[in-house]
Order: sequence, then structure tokens, then C-alpha cells
Amino acid sequence: MALMMHQTFSSPSCPLFFHKPHFSKTLIRVSATPSRSVPTPPSHSSSPIFLPFLQEQETTPQHQVQQKEEDEDPNDPILRFFKSRTSTQDPRFESKLSLQKNRRTSWRLASATDPESEAEFDVEEEKEQVVLDPSTSLQGVSGEILHFARNLPENSTLGEVLGPFVGRVGERECVEVLDLMCKEGLVMACLYFFEWMRLQEPSLVTAQACSLLFPMLGRAGMGDEVMILLRNLPKTRQFRDVRVYNASISSLSSCGRYDDAWKVYEEMERNNIHPDHVTCSIMVTVMRKDGHSAKDAWEFFQRMNRKGVEWSSEVLGALLKSFCDEGLKKEALIIQSEMEKKGISSNAIVYNTLMDAYSKSNHVEEAEGLFGEMKAKGVKPTSATYNILMDAYSRRMQPRIIEDLLLEMQESGLEPNVKSYTCLISAYGRQKKMSEMAANAFLRMKKAGVRPTSHSYTALIHAYSISGWHEKAYSAFENMKREGIKPSIETYTALLDAFRRAGDTQILVKIWKLMLSDKIEGTRVTFNILLDGFAKQGHYMEARDVVFEFGKIGFQPTVMTYNMLMNAYARGGQHSRLPQLLKEMMSLNLNPDSITYSTMIYAYVRVRDFKRAFFYHKQMVKSGQIPDSQSYQKLRSILDVKAATKNRRDKSAILGIINSNMGLLKPKKGKKDEFWKNKKKKKRIQSFAQDG
Repeated sequence: MALMMHQTFSSPSCPLFFHKPHFSKTLIRVSATPSRSVPTPPSHSSSPIFLPFLQEQETTPQHQVQQKEEDEDPNDPILRFFKSRTSTQDPRFESKLSLQKNRRTSWRLASATDPESEAEFDVEEEKEQVVLDPSTSLQGVSGEILHFARNLPENSTLGEVLGPFVGRVGERECVEVLDLMCKEGLVMACLYFFEWMRLQEPSLVTAQACSLLFPMLGRAGMGDEVMILLRNLPKTRQFRDVRVYNASISSLSSCGRYDDAWKVYEEMERNNIHPDHVTCSIMVTVMRKDGHSAKDAWEFFQRMNRKGVEWSSEVLGALLKSFCDEGLKKEALIIQSEMEKKGISSNAIVYNTLMDAYSKSNHVEEAEGLFGEMKAKGVKPTSATYNILMDAYSRRMQPRIIEDLLLEMQESGLEPNVKSYTCLISAYGRQKKMSEMAANAFLRMKKAGVRPTSHSYTALIHAYSISGWHEKAYSAFENMKREGIKPSIETYTALLDAFRRAGDTQILVKIWKLMLSDKIEGTRVTFNILLDGFAKQGHYMEARDVVFEFGKIGFQPTVMTYNMLMNAYARGGQHSRLPQLLKEMMSLNLNPDSITYSTMIYAYVRVRDFKRAFFYHKQMVKSGQIPDSQSYQKLRSILDVKAATKNRRDKSAILGIINSNMGLLKPKKGKKDEFWKNKKKKKRIQSFAQDG
């Protein structure tokens, strides 16, 4: 059901408002080795469900513990849940991660790199989109109405052509037609057909019809229409159904109308309509997307629990997503354990949520452990499960493991989709000498009948960019547009990076203008790539234009901006402009960092202006902006050699001044005449003459 669907994984940084609890806890250890039970010290209460985010590891003195116990808030929902747990020791494998040495975690993993902008992965089971073939002929009245909806004349609505069907269609047929049109994506046809149903006598609108229409309108971004239809529903008992309100709340959440979703929920409470587990899961999702903390979501869940709402896997999945988005992975594992004790078994969505949280925090071994536990419990992995693991190994640039996962995926009866192949292309493309393998993976995807997306082409263009094949990158971009795939900002950024590396400023300008004509606003990464591309080729005016244009859309210059400009001016022999750029930084309240000072020092060393180099080194030390040890050691070795040479010259000059003042210098010989070269020669000739 569309109402039970959880949202795709994104990574918003929600504010964390967990306060440090005033009671002891038992840490859950998540590691790549088999978990072991952590001994719990004897106490009057068991360990709480929530671990504090910034809990200090030091033991607390006994008198402080007693004082904290007195300060406990009895209304704290976290503490309330803690006290409701059974006073038994934690189970031996509560951490869920009984990792054994497997074929992947035992490999030597490469160092993680900064992931580029990639497509996010659905953690729920990927449902096949049922799209009916337009040539399919359906029997009966439903087939006739669907035929009219598919072949609607211009400047006409579906309600205008349904006159012959008055009296021939019942509620069941209307629901069937709505279901078929929703599956085909005929949004406006659904809306006009629903209006036609409402105008019939008696009305053919039912609660089930609303449950079908509202989520589709929400996915189409038509929140106003949902609110109008909901207000105009008859005030009868039939429409005071929890499914109608769930559908409207879910649709408003889909189009980002979170305030309206809360209004519908409050109206639901005023009308004494009892919420169910679907309502709870949808509202927890609304709270997460609206920026509420995991603690707020837990309080809402406790309130719903007091109203008699049953615990379900949908509620579990929504809660775990809220906790995982805030980085509270251990707490999410405890919630999963507690719900399993209450008989709520974890499904694939729950495991996908946990695996995605661990993989995105670069804990791939723990994600592999959850994958193994999932299969051991008989939960069948989905395509999203494999895609989460592939994405993690793609960021680690380990394409061989992704190849193994693709084979395992096919052996389990799942066909790799476009996200699977995109992970493989990206894994090859992140490595400099593997661009041909990335291109082969792209061709394998097309040969398998999988249609590429903008993310697939972006990964391929980035692969060409890394290897310096800017012409192939542009060719891939043209193929993408020829296939009708709209380039994203990530695509344009990867293409700009390819020509930045090639130093082709003319194509840089062309791509930039093309991006603006497509009304795609750049990001900070796009800004930096354009700036660096122009500045390094000596096009300083164009680089300044980039700073001005991006400033108009809110991207003001940063320290990195000025570092790139300084580097470009220094490489171009314009070292005299560096102090001016430094003053500009100061006027914008931008404090120079270690890269700023290092760039200036190396620039002046390159032109043998050691006086300024030593001056800015002194400024760098004074401001405390020292680079890392390896970079600073290299810088100091250069400066020490120059300082030793300078000291020797200074010492010689000072000794000369002292000796001159004390009269210890030998008098200089007079000026040599023009015959000085022949003096020795003449003496020799005279001596030979005397001897003869």
C-alpha cells in the first residue's frame, strides 16, 4: 500500500536534543568480531533503551549517582520506557551483529573517499510499477472508460465524455477504474473522473476511492486539491474512516505540506477517529521530514501507544529511520530488539534501514553482519538490500566485491536494476586507470535491457573525467540528451570537471551557458570547479565574473575561493597580487588558513623573495594556522636551508662592519693599470736576459 511506504533514504542533519540521562547504561558493542554479552553491574534497574549521544566513559562517583537519581524527571518518556523493561540482563547477542569471518569482511579494504552526489537508495522493498499496455483491451464498462481516458480529445475533460455511462457504473466499477488509471499515471483523468463520481445521484464516491486518489495527487504535488477534496467530503460516518485520513496525511507528506498534514491529524482527533498503526508510522515520518528530533518521534509514539495503537513493523521502520538519520544506530538496534521481544519481527525494510545507516557511516562490516543475520532469520533480501551494500563498496572503490554481489543477487532470483549497475560504474570510475571497465559496465547495463538514468551517465562522465578523456565525456553527455534523459546538476558538474582538467576554457563557458539555459542552478562544487578552471588558465577576469555570478544566487566567496585564486595568481607569476587578495579576505571577515599561508610562502620562495616568505611564515605561526606535520616538515626544510644561507651572509656582513670600525681590515690595493697583465711577463724576460 502506498500509505505504508516509507520514504527513500536521505541524510538530513536533524538537530539532536537528547539530554544526558541520569542513570547508568550498558553499552552495545558493534564491531566486526563476534559480539559478546556485556556484563551489567548489579543495580535496581536495568539498562535504559536510549544511550546518550555524548556520554562520557568515566565512571560516576556514587554520591553523584544518588544526586542524579533524585533529579530524575518522572515524566521523561525515555526513562518511563526504561523502567517498563523487564529487569533481566541483556541478551547475549543484543547488538545483532554476530559477525563471522566472511568472504568480504576479511578482505583488506581500501581507504574511503569522499562520495560524490549519488542517487539515494530506497530501503523498502522495491515494488514493480504496473503499467498497463495501452493496447490491452479490458472488458466491460471499466475498459470502455479507461479507453476514453487514454484517448481523450484535445480541449476536453473526461467528465464531458462520460454522459453515456450515467446509471451504468457502480461504486465497485469506479474503484476499479480509479485503480487502473492510478497505475497508468493518468493524474488529471483521475481527478476529473472523481469529480464526475461526486456529481452522480446518488454519489459514487467511497472511502476506498479516496484512499486510491489522494496518495496519487500527493505524489503529483497537488496538495491544494487534496485539501479541497477532503473538506468537501460528506460529513457521514462512511467518510469518517481512518483510511481516508491516512491517505490524505500521506499525500500531504509526499508533497512537503507538513503543516497541513498536522492539521488533518488534529482534525482527525477532534472527530474522535481512532488512529491505527499506519497513522502512527505516517506521522513519525512526517515529524522526521519536518525536522523534529528522534526524541520527539519517540514521545509521539508513546502517546499513540497509550491510545491503544498496536505495535507493527511499519511503526518500527519509521522509528528506526528517525533514529538512524540522527546517527543513533545503537539505540535503533535496542528498539529493534525490544520490539522483537514483543513479537514484532523485523522485515526487509527494517534491515535495509539499519544497513543503510551503518554503510553511510563507513561501517561496512557491521552492515555485512546485519545482511548475514537477515538471511539467517529467513528474511529474503531485496534489490534495495544489495544496492545498499554495493553503494558502500562503490564509495570504497572495490568493484570486484560489487561484481560478486551482482552474481549473488542473480543467483537469488533478483535482477540487477539501474542502481546496481550505477554502483558498479561508479566503483570503476573513481579509479584513474579503470575508466574502460566503467564503460564496459555501462554497456553491460544497456545490453541487459536496463535503461540508464542521469545518475548512470553522471558516473560514466566522471569516469572519463578522472582519466582525462574529456572528449568521450562530452560524447556521453550528448548521447544522454539524445536519449531524452535530462542532465542533473551532478551531470553538469562532472562534465565541467572534465574540461577543467583538460584546461579548455571555451568549452567550460559553453557548458556553463548550457546549464543556465536549462535553468539549473549550480552548487558550491560547481562554483569551485568553474573558478579553478578559469583561474589556472590565466583567465582572471572570467574567474572574477564567476565569483560575481554565484554571489547573486547566494554563494559568497569563502576561504577556499581565495585559496584557489591565490594559487592561480602564484602559478601565473602574479605574486604581487597576493597581498591584495589577503586584504580582501580580511575585509570579508575571512580568516586565512594554513593553505592560504602555505600558498603565499611557496609563491615567494619560487621567485626567491625570501624576505616575504619568512614574513608570512611568521604570520602563519602567530595565527596558529599550522598545516599537518608532513606538509609543515616539507615547508620548514625549505625555509631552514634558505635561512642558513641568509644567516651566513648576514654573519659575514656583520663581521666586515666590525673589522672596518676597529681598523682590522687590510688596506685595499690600488687600482690596477692597463699594463698589470704584462708585469710578471716583463720580469721573466729580464731574468732570462741577465742569465744569458
